[in-house]
Amino acid sequence: MKRKALSIFLASAMSLSMLAGCGSAADNGSAPADTTASEPAATETAATETAAASADVASEGEHELSVYAWDKNFNIPALEAAEKAYQTVDPDFKLNIVEQSASSDVENAITLAASSGDYSQLPDIVLFQDHYIQNYVTNYPDAWMDLEDAGIDWSDFGAEKLSYSTVNGKHYGAPVDNGTSVFAYRTDILEECGYTIDDVTGITWDRWLEIGRDVKAKTGKYLVSMDHNGDDLPYMMMQAEGKSQWKDGVPYFVGNEDLKAILNVIITGAKDGVIYLCNDWSEYTDTSIIGDQVAGVFNGNWIIPTMEQVAENSGKWAITTAPTLSGKEGYAANGGSSLYVTGNCSKPELAKAFLAYTFGGGEGATATYDDALRNGGVITCCISASKSAVYQEGVDFFNGQAIYTDIVAMGANVPVVEQNDYHYTARTQIQAAITNVINGADLDAELQQAEDQVKFEMGL
Repeated sequence: MKRKALSIFLASAMSLSMLAGCGSAADNGSAPADTTASEPAATETAATETAAASADVASEGEHELSVYAWDKNFNIPALEAAEKAYQTVDPDFKLNIVEQSASSDVENAITLAASSGDYSQLPDIVLFQDHYIQNYVTNYPDAWMDLEDAGIDWSDFGAEKLSYSTVNGKHYGAPVDNGTSVFAYRTDILEECGYTIDDVTGITWDRWLEIGRDVKAKTGKYLVSMDHNGDDLPYMMMQAEGKSQWKDGVPYFVGNEDLKAILNVIITGAKDGVIYLCNDWSEYTDTSIIGDQVAGVFNGNWIIPTMEQVAENSGKWAITTAPTLSGKEGYAANGGSSLYVTGNCSKPELAKAFLAYTFGGGEGATATYDDALRNGGVITCCISASKSAVYQEGVDFFNGQAIYTDIVAMGANVPVVEQNDYHYTARTQIQAAITNVINGADLDAELQQAEDQVKFEMGL
């Protein structure tokens, strides 16, 4: 087994509570597994896991497909909506949704199948996290079928979303959930402090810090929070700049002036009481957001249901873009997943037709995504599907703002930046650097140490 793939596999097996690509589960921010582990260790680790539900492709009828997915409250309702939509053209169609406990179950299934050379236990389709898929397609090419001949209009999707599922110029995935980040603000608190939503739109981070200090002094509320144990702020803020923490496949921390400037914003904000860096996911969601300690929320749009749990704040929120170092409006994304046809698919033409008709922007996309939005909160990645009446409706919680069509439009502007299979390793090291600098360490020294550690994990 290739070392890189093994590292991903072990990390998956140890982190079942990892953020499931769409904000449906907490990320425990655990450190990545030792990349020097051997093949038998991976097999032993997998054997200790609770057996995940499996598919039986061999016994399927000619109008049936099976799919692995996780999260009965988010992804699975979207798949049920797609099944219903496709039944309008194929009344006998049946989608056998095999629920997994976490995204890592899907990753483990692919790894075990590939390591044994036997793909017969895989379903026809799997839902897979965006940040991991390129590694799996590269290391296990026989596990997948590309979607080049599926008849999908790829121009109907934002370039950033497609950048994950496009490998060596070929499209492999049909995008499902929109991971576009939103910056939401409590407009009543801004107004109390003399500001409007326009005052926090298209501004520099320096100006944002000034406003945050004012809000903190007048109301006691932070302007934003984040789970610092799995800190996504640096990544989102860098992407909003159109910049990456990677360069030519290696970590780019030392000498990366944009990254240094972004980290200084976070460090300053934390010290000044503008940014609440929470110790874990529960403190982030339950204490800072549901506990009403923040006047702003910045994350993938999947965070909206968490915000909506505070019913008394309905009508007091609005969403906009992120600040940037230069003051231009910033666009970012965090999380997301797509659907992939496996090498074990017995009816690839049916699988591709189903994906193209529903999630791929075909005639059933509007029905699929209208239903998915109503029943699971999944927001479309298809620009055309966001033109429906459902997407144009104002949302009461956001004071009548048509946030869903706004989110899709924002997603089309998210810049493509260099990604890497060691995304989560880098996140862990950058998080540690931030903590150490807040406690008095030197930022340049911490960035050097973080870069060295990531290179070590990568075997460089």
